[in-house]
Amino acid sequence: MKVVILAGGRGSRLSEETNIKPKPMVEVGNYPILWHIMKIYSRYGYNDFVICCGYKGEMIKQYFADYYMRMSDITVNLSDNSVKIHQSEAEPWNVTLADTGLNANTAGRIMKVRKYLNNEPFMLTYGDGVSDVDINKVVEFHKKNKKIATITAAKPAGRWGTIQISEDQNVVETFQEKNKTNEAWVNSGFAVFEQDIFQYLMSESEQLEREPYERLVDAKQIDAYKHYGFWHAMDTVNDREVLEEYWKTGHAPWKVW
Repeated sequence: MKVVILAGGRGSRLSEETNIKPKPMVEVGNYPILWHIMKIYSRYGYNDFVICCGYKGEMIKQYFADYYMRMSDITVNLSDNSVKIHQSEAEPWNVTLADTGLNANTAGRIMKVRKYLNNEPFMLTYGDGVSDVDINKVVEFHKKNKKIATITAAKPAGRWGTIQISEDQNVVETFQEKNKTNEAWVNSGFAVFEQDIFQYLMSESEQLEREPYERLVDAKQIDAYKHYGFWHAMDTVNDREVLEEYWKTGHAPWKVW
């Protein structure tokens, strides 16, 4: 089963980084967030990727074009311009990099890569979110329920504690860490689709999460796999810093490989 990754958006809320590189290439622990996402899928044996490029997509293409050499020890003989590869840590990935347009919406990007999906079910996620979700369990859930679409639902990690302050003396009376159980479920990506999904994508100008998902809801053809573990999207500089701190500890929750 192929994995489609939406990697074409501008990432405007992370403009400090995305002014010079596409959002999926923003690094956490010296590796692009895109690499982390692919490592998660690869951990479960999914190594065939279709990446929907757009904004500064040439940087993503160059990264993978140079990947083998970047991850290898080499000797270059300058007299004859020969290169000897000594060892390599390259991944067992097959990566299709598709230009899906600068301003395309998410539904349009998926429609443009349909030709690479071999008319088979496929997985899809966003190029900016990491999780410790068990991909195999998501796939099993999808197959068991036999719907056209399965999305993974998660609850964002709480960022702030709540406090109760006395009205007269401004004394903190209680302090409680934000509880994820009180949060609403959100679409965290890590979806599985049957090819019939394309019957619900009517226009390349549509956003997948709006009209197509609404049609699937009306047809009762979309289920949610509830993930109770870690999930974190990288929308802002603060989000990147949080993920960076996780990585520095050596115990990043999404590092399942």
